[in-house]
Amino acid sequence: MAKELFHPDIDQIDLSAVLDALSDPTRREIVAYLSEVGEDSCGSMSPFSSKTNLTYHLARLRESGVTRTRIEGPRRLISVRAADIEQRFPGLLPSILTAVRAADPG
Repeated sequence: MAKELFHPDIDQIDLSAVLDALSDPTRREIVAYLSEVGEDSCGSMSPFSSKTNLTYHLARLRESGVTRTRIEGPRRLISVRAADIEQRFPGLLPSILTAVRAADPG
């Protein structure tokens, strides 16, 4: 049986938790990447960090409500909860993504 992962309901997504999760540059880069590709597996994100650190960063993003992780067989597929974040905090995610892209135009 697959392990059930915690994801806060939309009304439980807290602004402080989201901002704290996105205060880390690695997590911002992960969110920017996922925003571009839509969904990807943990294994594809190894360029962002070591496996241990990546697990930590992905858990912080999921627990804050920024991302959703679904388990498909042995893979964990992660996506940004863009619609939920937009509904809860209009304009927040696009503003953050614009700032991330402006900081790293390459």
